[in-house]
Amino acid sequence: MIIGIGNDIIDSRRIASAIERHGERFIDRIFTATERAKAERRARPAETYAKRFAAKEACAKALGTGLRAGVFWRDMGVVNLPSGRPTMELTGGALERLRQITPQGCAAQIDLTITDDGPTAQAIVIISAVPLGGRGGTG
Repeated sequence: MIIGIGNDIIDSRRIASAIERHGERFIDRIFTATERAKAERRARPAETYAKRFAAKEACAKALGTGLRAGVFWRDMGVVNLPSGRPTMELTGGALERLRQITPQGCAAQIDLTITDDGPTAQAIVIISAVPLGGRGGTG
């Protein structure tokens, strides 16, 4: 069952401008160490940062809080599974909010898709509640 969905679209030039104006202060405030390492290995880091920025916005929307109620930028980080598929890793207030919206007897599953077609980046996050132990389902 879907318990949250969020979408965001951003112009990567906006992120490039913020990095140019605020430098490390902006990057450190918004992005996790994992996200920073990935972006800095890329030929166009601002585009990589933009996709991750959009993913954080989409995740905050899917959580139903936006960036308030104890949910902060670095509480949400884009990570890649061993398959390469992106997902969100939540900590702090974002993880607490995820626990609040996940029904008892279920585990939360976060699906993320991110894309870009310069200069636009987009992300969609779907948070689902998956029954534990196969109760009420086939799994």
